[in-house]
Amino acid sequence: MLGLAIGILVFLGLMLIILGLASSGRGSGINARLERYTSGQSAPPATPATNQSAPGFGDILAQSVALARLNRVVEQRDFGANLARDIARADLKLKPGEFMAIWAGMVFAVPLLFMTLGLILPPLSSPIAILIGAIIGFFLPRMWLGRRRAGRLNAFNKQLPDTITLIANALRAGSSFLQSIEMVVREAQPPVTVEFGRVVREVNLGLAFDVALENMVRRVRSDDLELMATAIAIQHQVGGNLAEILDSIAFTIRERVRIKGEIRTLTAQQRLSGYVVAGMPIVLMGLLFVIAPGFMQPMFENPPGIAGLPAGMIVLGVGGLFMFIGFMAIRRIVSIEV
Repeated sequence: MLGLAIGILVFLGLMLIILGLASSGRGSGINARLERYTSGQSAPPATPATNQSAPGFGDILAQSVALARLNRVVEQRDFGANLARDIARADLKLKPGEFMAIWAGMVFAVPLLFMTLGLILPPLSSPIAILIGAIIGFFLPRMWLGRRRAGRLNAFNKQLPDTITLIANALRAGSSFLQSIEMVVREAQPPVTVEFGRVVREVNLGLAFDVALENMVRRVRSDDLELMATAIAIQHQVGGNLAEILDSIAFTIRERVRIKGEIRTLTAQQRLSGYVVAGMPIVLMGLLFVIAPGFMQPMFENPPGIAGLPAGMIVLGVGGLFMFIGFMAIRRIVSIEV
């Protein structure tokens, strides 16, 4: 019971650190002042020292010297720039160094959770289970980041046709394009308001409008948004009725979204079959490993062996490789570009 209590306390401590980093999201002082300047907000009034509240756990972690050094080192690498771009696309208020600290924490937190649960279920405290837990902890933050980025992109694409129609109607009413963008920021919903609001702030700070649009396209990585930005750039060069062009683009995007929805509905059974075929052997092996550990033990014994490794591990590796190839083949077949 003492070991179980210590394991739970250590796991909760790691999770508190991770949650504190994820909820910090204040950014640097320069960025905060720029945000207040461009959004028209005034700085919060100074309060007496006796009335100031203590800094939160996330604030203390965000101001950590070690995290600041880690963030500087990460930002100087290519993978740090790619990670920062992915974090921006997912709209997370985190720095690359903070995300990597969460990443490292998960690599240790999941095996520690397995070791703690191993006091109740002994198979979870075996070296193989701990290794699997470390692998899960390694891939879990990236999977979460990817799902959040994909969900935000999907929400943006769904709102984009109505946003383009709103811009076209504002142009017909006599507003300038920048005024139409400001109307979108006031009337639309996130994540559209967040991205277009950044465009307005960049223009207010002196950036060219075309460059601000290119920055938004680079952040969002949406084909539909790139189509809109390209049409606007061409219209600025050759002229024409921008409202009619935007209406045509909105109709095209709506039709594309509709066709994508129909294709996703028609291929739902095949996609689910791929998940079942790939996931069922792994789930069954995990259940057998927990319920009857001795049943899987011969797979890891040597002899018999192949090239010095247990033959069972070779068989499992080859089977897992072919399962992965089959899963990727199914995904490739049902992935239809529109």
